Amino acid sequence: MQNNKKSPVKKSLPGWILYFAGEKKNQYLISVLFAIISVACCIAPYLIIAKIVGQLMSGIKDWMLYLKEAGVIAAFWLGNVLFHAISTSISHVATFNLLGNIRKKMCDKLTRLPLGTVLDMPSGSLKNIMIDRIDSMETALAHIVPEYTSNIILSVALIVYLFVLDWRLALASFAVLPVGLIAMCFMFKDGTARFKNALEKTKILNDTAVEYINGIEVIKAFGKSKSSYERFVNAAKEGSACYVEWMRDCIWPHAIATVVTPSLLLSLLPIGGFMFFKGMIDASLFITVIILAVSAIQPFITAFSYHDDIAKAGAIFAEAGQIMELPELIRPSENKMNPEDNSIVLKDVHFQYSDEKEILHGINMSLPQGSYSAFVGPSGSGKSTIARLIASLWEVNSGSIEIGGVNIKDLSLQEYNNRVAYVSQDNFLFDMSVRDNIRLGKEGASDEEVEKVAKESGCYDFIMSLENGFDTIVGGSGTHLSGGERQRIAIARAMMKNAPIVILDEATAYTDPENEALIQKSVSKLVAGKTLIVIAHRLSTVCDADKIFVINNGQIDSCGSHKELLKMNGLYKKMWEAHVESKDE
Repeated sequence: MQNNKKSPVKKSLPGWILYFAGEKKNQYLISVLFAIISVACCIAPYLIIAKIVGQLMSGIKDWMLYLKEAGVIAAFWLGNVLFHAISTSISHVATFNLLGNIRKKMCDKLTRLPLGTVLDMPSGSLKNIMIDRIDSMETALAHIVPEYTSNIILSVALIVYLFVLDWRLALASFAVLPVGLIAMCFMFKDGTARFKNALEKTKILNDTAVEYINGIEVIKAFGKSKSSYERFVNAAKEGSACYVEWMRDCIWPHAIATVVTPSLLLSLLPIGGFMFFKGMIDASLFITVIILAVSAIQPFITAFSYHDDIAKAGAIFAEAGQIMELPELIRPSENKMNPEDNSIVLKDVHFQYSDEKEILHGINMSLPQGSYSAFVGPSGSGKSTIARLIASLWEVNSGSIEIGGVNIKDLSLQEYNNRVAYVSQDNFLFDMSVRDNIRLGKEGASDEEVEKVAKESGCYDFIMSLENGFDTIVGGSGTHLSGGERQRIAIARAMMKNAPIVILDEATAYTDPENEALIQKSVSKLVAGKTLIVIAHRLSTVCDADKIFVINNGQIDSCGSHKELLKMNGLYKKMWEAHVESKDE
């Protein structure tokens, strides 16, 4: 059941990976296995070299033996290269699938969120998270999972083996390690918080850039380019300053850690030499420990080199997780009850946006199946809000909306979306052909069906006048077309859906009077027998509605037919007289 509970997202990096990896979890396990074999192949030659040194010190001069052992070393080297290639290949495939799963889950999540929640998210931030930041994790995740895990496991195994050989020499080997670890702790101090701060500053920079680009026309028209650009410059400076400060604080700890941590021989050679001359250990053991200590520290350093990447991936996963945990529309996966018809009833509906004051105050209305209803009223009165609530783009705070006697919260989103076609004044077209934009209303619709709907909705002629007719690419957000043309295609798309409930929210706002009359005539044919809701500022477009609801200050001021409302001498009559007067002028 889809509800407003939080998604079962884990907080640790392994938890995030397992959550988003889906069916590719086993690929990561296989990748780790091959990575362990690869690192083992890298370390094995050190053991063989220690053995060779012991044999030489014992006076063995069998050159064929040494040649065979050299061949084994070469074989291990080839094994290291081969298994590393296999490991990273598998981990890259798993990572690309994981990143794809993150984006799919986030897109699916956005479709289940109330529209208000989505609109509250800056588009620049969403784009940055879903595209840029998720993309930036590819290299890190493809190497972190197999290489970090395998290097840690092998380092621990070698350290344990050193203690088994001689715990005194093992302690001597790692005597300088605490200094390096302390330096690393200073280097990694507040790393996650710093990275989150960097992400936040980058988010502000992206949002400011998107705002600046979207508002460039207004900025130029009013000559505010200098003051507006100043905000972007400040955001860019803050975005770079947080990284510079972070790197400056890490310079000395990083230098100490990278110099001291590998320098195990600083303590091992004098302590081990003293023990050797005192007869406490033999030369073979001493040399073996030297070789193993040198070989053990490299995978340890390699593992710790991924710390920044781990912090980065964890912070990005956390951002994705915040979106995944947002409250969803309360809807079941399947209908609890089936509506009897397509009538709409609102009962004592109250609603407010986020933390703002209440917009709707106890709305009650009944829209019979097949009726034509219109919502009119002053700007900001709540007309479009009611339409969006009926379209299930938001969730009511209290009260209920029923379709065919069934609360819409008892209908699945899929079922409800199939029942309702919604066209707003701000229509979005995808950057593809006119034909494909209309076809979105009905998956698999034939070219003939698309062209038929275009004719019936009154936009066939203007489409054919375009450079490539129905195959004309409309551009991002439909920017190659005028506002009126975008609206007409959006109406055709809604008609293609053939939903029993149609909501037109100022759907003819950008059309000229001639085309508006044509569209109104076409719409009246296409919605015959459907439950139609129209929100309009121009009252002349809804005079023939079965019932007109006059909305004022979030309440129903009055309702009735056009003639009935004129007789009431109320708000509608004043609006009508103002409308007629403006037309006469």
